[in-house]
Amino acid sequence: MPAVLVERDGEITTLTLHRPDALNTLNVDLVRELTDALDAVDEDPGCRVVILTGSGRAFCAGLDLNGYDDDDLDAEQGGVIPMFERQQDIAGLALRLHGLRQPVITAVNGPAAGGGLALVCASDIRIGSTSSVYAVGFIRAGFSACDIGVSWLLPRLVGTGRAHELMLTGRKFTAVEAERYGLLVDLAEPEELLERARSTARAILANPPLSVELTKVGMWAAVESDSFSATVEFENRQQMITAMTEDRGEATAAFLEKRAPRYRRR
Repeated sequence: MPAVLVERDGEITTLTLHRPDALNTLNVDLVRELTDALDAVDEDPGCRVVILTGSGRAFCAGLDLNGYDDDDLDAEQGGVIPMFERQQDIAGLALRLHGLRQPVITAVNGPAAGGGLALVCASDIRIGSTSSVYAVGFIRAGFSACDIGVSWLLPRLVGTGRAHELMLTGRKFTAVEAERYGLLVDLAEPEELLERARSTARAILANPPLSVELTKVGMWAAVESDSFSATVEFENRQQMITAMTEDRGEATAAFLEKRAPRYRRR
């Protein structure tokens, strides 16, 4: 049985974490399959938006503490290098998700803890089920709370004070709290969650492809920049690039002619 399900619907690709009996916890199969799926999506010119969700009652409850893989014990006995390589593989998921050229909408259908919360943080738009719950979690398992990019991403989403509180306590927090803190942009009833994510995806698809891609790049570049003037200069160059595309002219023509635009990514 695959650990990640891939479903294509037009220009939307939905990736579903699929270890429902184990709360979609991260093991070697899920990490490898999700890595491969993200790489394939990034290279797919027909995919413009990605939705990430989970099977069953959880989104992702973090690392599988019952055993990451069949060679788990041997890896630990083998010393620090195999364990470090495993750490890099897991952390690489957040980097790949964050670095996709397509916007990523995460539909959080249930508990998101540890590595699951990291995947939520690494996405661009986060919509949660009203029944979802969250926890940084690492610290309660005996690890540092700084893992899989959370120490960089979470403070930028909820602020440094709240991030410190959530990371140092490792406590659970509700979907309502997550929305209030700024981690989630919207809440939906469980039966409406995926359609809410798809509706958001369709709203994105109404815009020119290159404009969407450059906006994602520009937004994250601005977050990572410590210079207002450098950010404005970056924006100026993005505007010049998009101004010279055929799609920019098509957007104006479609608006004036009161019709749906026909974008060609040119």
